[in-house]
Amino acid sequence: MDSYKEISGKTIGDDSSLFIIAEIAQAHDGSLGMAHAYIDAVAKTGANAIKFQTHIAEAESSIHEPFRIKFSKQDKTRLEYWKRMEFTLEQWQEIKAHCDTVGLEFMSSPFSNAAIDLLEKVGVKRYKVGSGEVNNFLLLEKIAQTGKPVIISSGMSSIEELDATVDFLNKRNVDYSILQCTTSYPTNAKQYGLNVIQELKARYKVPIGFSDHSSSIEACIAATALGAEILEFHVVFNKEMFGPDAKSSLNFEETTQLVKAVKNINTAQNNPIDKSKNEQFIELKHIFEKSLSVNRDCPEGHVLTFSDLEAKKPKGFGINASDYESVIGKALKHELKQWDFLNLKDFK
Repeated sequence: MDSYKEISGKTIGDDSSLFIIAEIAQAHDGSLGMAHAYIDAVAKTGANAIKFQTHIAEAESSIHEPFRIKFSKQDKTRLEYWKRMEFTLEQWQEIKAHCDTVGLEFMSSPFSNAAIDLLEKVGVKRYKVGSGEVNNFLLLEKIAQTGKPVIISSGMSSIEELDATVDFLNKRNVDYSILQCTTSYPTNAKQYGLNVIQELKARYKVPIGFSDHSSSIEACIAATALGAEILEFHVVFNKEMFGPDAKSSLNFEETTQLVKAVKNINTAQNNPIDKSKNEQFIELKHIFEKSLSVNRDCPEGHVLTFSDLEAKKPKGFGINASDYESVIGKALKHELKQWDFLNLKDFK
C-alpha cells in the first residue's frame, strides 16, 4: 500500500505529512449558507480537508430510527431530521467548488449506496466511512467499486469486526487506513484509547489515525505524538449551537491552536535528532560551558581540595570543569588570586 501518498499527497519524511480533517457533519443544520460559512472558517485554520456527511434520508433511514441525542424540537423523527440535512447535487457541487477555491479537500461520509452515487458525481478523492458503517459490507462493496481510498473509523468495532472488514477490503484491493475512535459524545479522557494507535499499526500495517469527539485539543495532540498520521475532529462556531455534535466539537480558536500544535509535533517527528553528534553546538558550548578557577587566594605550594574550586565561563580559559578530579591533591607552582583560572602550567 502506498500509504502516505494516498492519504495526504505527501511522502513519509515530509514535514507536512500529517493529514488533518475538520468535520462539519450536520453543524450547518441544513443551511447551505452556513455550510459555505464553515468552509471559509476551516480554510483559515490550516486543516487539510473539510468533511461533511451526505444523507439521503429515504435510502439510509426509516421512521423507526431513534434519535442518538434528543436535541431537535422541530423534527418529529430522525428521518425528518435527515431529510432536512439533505443538499441537492447542484448544492453539493457548489460546496465542492468552494472547497477547491480555498484549498481544502472536500470530503463527505456517505450513509447509503445512493449517497455514494451522488458523491461520485460531485467528485471526491477518497471516502470516509463512519463508525456505524464499518461492517456495512454492502456500502463497502459500493465504495470498493469506485477504486478510491477509504478511511475507516473504528469507534464501535471490536478487533474481530475490524479484522473482518480489513479482510473484505484486502480481497478487493482497496487502499484503506483506520482511525482509532471511541463512539461517545463527548469522549472523556478514560475513553480516548490512545494505546490502540500503535496496536492498530502493528496489526494492520497501514496508516493509522485518530478521530476525536472530546471537545478538547489535548487528545489529538497526544495522538499525534503517539504516531497518528490522520486526525479528524468536529468543529463548530459555538459549542452551544443547535445540533447533535456541538458539545463534542472544537470551536475555531481551539481548532487553530490544535492545527498549529500538531503540525509542530509532526515536524519534530519527521526530523529526528542524532544525540551522538553535537558539532553544531561547538560555539555555544564554548560560551556556556566552564573552566576551573580557584575561589580564594591560594599561596605557592597550596595543595588543592574540592572546596578550593569554582567553575566559570567561558570554556577554554582553564582546565575543563568536567576534569576537576584531576587537579585535587596537586600542589600549586605559584600563587593564584581568587577567581584566577586554573591551568596545567600552575602545577609543580
